[in-house]
Amino acid sequence: MNKLQRLLQNKNLILTVCAAGIGGTFQYGYNISIINAPTSYIQTFMNKTWLERTGAPLESGVVLLLWSFTVSVYPLGGLAGAVAAGPMAIVLGRKMSLLVNNIFVIVAAVLSGFSQMAKSFEMIMLSRFLTGVNAGVSMNIQPMYLAESAPKKLRGAVAMTSASFTALGLVLGQVVGVRELLGGEEKWPLLLASNAVPAVIQLMALPWFPESPRYLLIDRGDRESCISALRKLRGSSDLEEELEEMLAEQAAAKGQRAKKPWELVRNPAVRWQLMSIVVLSSAMQLCGNDSMYFYAAYVFQEAGIPQDTIPYVVIGTGSCELIASVTCNTIIDYAGRRPLLLGGYILMAGWATVFMVALSQQTRIIWMPYLSMACIFAYILSFGIGPAGVTGVLPTEIFDQMSRPAAYMICGSMLWINLFLVGTAFPFIVVRSQGNAMVISDVKMEVD
Repeated sequence: MNKLQRLLQNKNLILTVCAAGIGGTFQYGYNISIINAPTSYIQTFMNKTWLERTGAPLESGVVLLLWSFTVSVYPLGGLAGAVAAGPMAIVLGRKMSLLVNNIFVIVAAVLSGFSQMAKSFEMIMLSRFLTGVNAGVSMNIQPMYLAESAPKKLRGAVAMTSASFTALGLVLGQVVGVRELLGGEEKWPLLLASNAVPAVIQLMALPWFPESPRYLLIDRGDRESCISALRKLRGSSDLEEELEEMLAEQAAAKGQRAKKPWELVRNPAVRWQLMSIVVLSSAMQLCGNDSMYFYAAYVFQEAGIPQDTIPYVVIGTGSCELIASVTCNTIIDYAGRRPLLLGGYILMAGWATVFMVALSQQTRIIWMPYLSMACIFAYILSFGIGPAGVTGVLPTEIFDQMSRPAAYMICGSMLWINLFLVGTAFPFIVVRSQGNAMVISDVKMEVD
């Protein structure tokens, strides 16, 4: 409660968090979820467009391949954004990088919004790539900006808001994507273009708030601007202790320049820190949680959930992650990073095992589909309570100012590469598993 009271006293810090989050990691979650609702409509659009161009329809396997690429080009853009985020954070600064980053998503919104009118599914693919670039930049720079702007006692909770905004984006994307709003057959271009709204909000709000004080002092050597930013963020003139800490870090970094990723890889002093973030950022995507949002309809259909109910069940999954990430926000500084990570992954492994057993028995036991659905919700809750939030905080806390941008580049690159691999393979795994299930069902009928 004391931390909550201190946070509420820093109104400018709260508003800074909101301004950075709405056009930052919010976009990552929002753009993951909005692509799920119009899946069948976009596939039909691809087939219809190809038929008009060539006079011949696409085979079902080719449609699936095009759709898989459309989904997976998003993490490819994210990889490009993660690589660009380090130099942007150094050259432009944290706040200006977030503002410039909105250009990518606004161009993407224009492309996807007019794709149906232009009869070009390639515009959707390019749009998804650009939204990925936007997400890749914001996923790296937003937690860096917020952690460097927050007081030491609130740093973990403030940096964790990046995960909360991701979950909020997931939920709102799922809500907007329902059939009654923008998820209908005629409105899907508007749904894909709606990501311009958070970008415009950030462009209007974020310029009113200061740059990262640590960046101003340590990278730019601008002490006066640093003090001005601290006063605005803290709402107080009692800054001596915090300023002394920054000056000590500035003195330690004197004469040094920002590290390159390959310099971190060759530096034995940070080997274990680097291995930690590489393993954790890879595990965050290889666990398949985000792929569930890409293909949520497929997952719930396989679990036996009625087709009309699936869009509303999907909203529940995003709500679970939002609740879990907000909970993690309040306990991260008490429970610690390591217990939350280990506990989250152990619970996820347990629920995944139960889910596998439930899927294998759902044709034999009538209540198994409900257990399958419960396992998905529990899996996502376990992900949100630990790995979803803690992973993004660690590079800020275990690397110094000169190494932090390069560490985020490496961490972000691993995250997006693995998301691309899982996102590309996932639809084919689902189709293969459905095919195997049909074979098993046919054999059972013959035996009977």
